[in-house]
Amino acid sequence: MTYLPPHFAETDTATLHALVRAHPLATWVVQHQGELLVNHIPMLLDPDRGEHGTLVGHVARANPVWQALAAGAQSVAVFAGPQAYVSPNWYPSKHAHGKAVPTWNYATVHAHGVPQAFDDTERVLDVVTRLTRTHEASQALPWHVSDAPADYITQMLKAIVGVEMPVQRWIGKWKVSQNRPASDQHGIAAGLSGQSTPAAAEMAALVQQKIKP
Repeated sequence: MTYLPPHFAETDTATLHALVRAHPLATWVVQHQGELLVNHIPMLLDPDRGEHGTLVGHVARANPVWQALAAGAQSVAVFAGPQAYVSPNWYPSKHAHGKAVPTWNYATVHAHGVPQAFDDTERVLDVVTRLTRTHEASQALPWHVSDAPADYITQMLKAIVGVEMPVQRWIGKWKVSQNRPASDQHGIAAGLSGQSTPAAAEMAALVQQKIKP
């Protein structure tokens, strides 16, 4: 379960998908025999496959998590987006009455589902190729799977197993100061903008998007 006050809930599908694409490294948690198996893997989203989309990725064959999936384990993939510390000094209300404390803002998406493993060579190669194409797209000279010798790629594919998870439900939590008065929201956005870091700038933009009219 996720603690999710209604004012922090984000339900817009396009917004959730955008965060997953922008921050694709998932903290993937699988329940197995009374334990929680935790891995960190980049995942691709196939938005049109399944009722709520499907996440795909791969793990090392030596990683026991893929064998645990045969039991139909419940799991959640957590995608962490922008996050930033918020100083109470940025609240105009703090300067009026002093009743303010620090907090932390963040945006995150949880994808729940029952994952499956596969080791069909063509399917695994497709996942590797798509991951590569996606994350090499910004390079001046993108690397392609075909750049490596074919026998080397064949050897590498034997060392990994594909995973996919049809998403059963999405949970989005945008804790971006919606619980503050509009004047404080403006102060937080200005304070974050003054930090001169990409993470603070991203959070400032999210706060601005949620400022009360």
